[in-house]
Amino acid sequence: MSTVITVDVKENSGGWECRVIVSDRNSQTVHLVTVEKAYLARLTESPISVEILVQRSFEFLLKREPKESILRKFNLSVISRYFPEYEREISQTLRNKL
Repeated sequence: MSTVITVDVKENSGGWECRVIVSDRNSQTVHLVTVEKAYLARLTESPISVEILVQRSFEFLLKREPKESILRKFNLSVISRYFPEYEREISQTLRNKL
């Protein structure tokens, strides 16, 4: 089954607010995610868009849990509280895909 992840971003003073829609053939979920500029810089060695970071982060989450289990509103940095390997793996994923 194919999953589609759509990320809409609005910039604010400290970073970004992202509206993420995760859809599959049967249903969709909507998530509000905030990303601070400092956190984006910490995870990436080279310039990367917040959309790509959030997209890859949701791909990471969806490998571990169904879309319905992902928090509906959260700061991206909270992922590492639930999945301690997140920051290491997402950094490596972003390096490999650039």
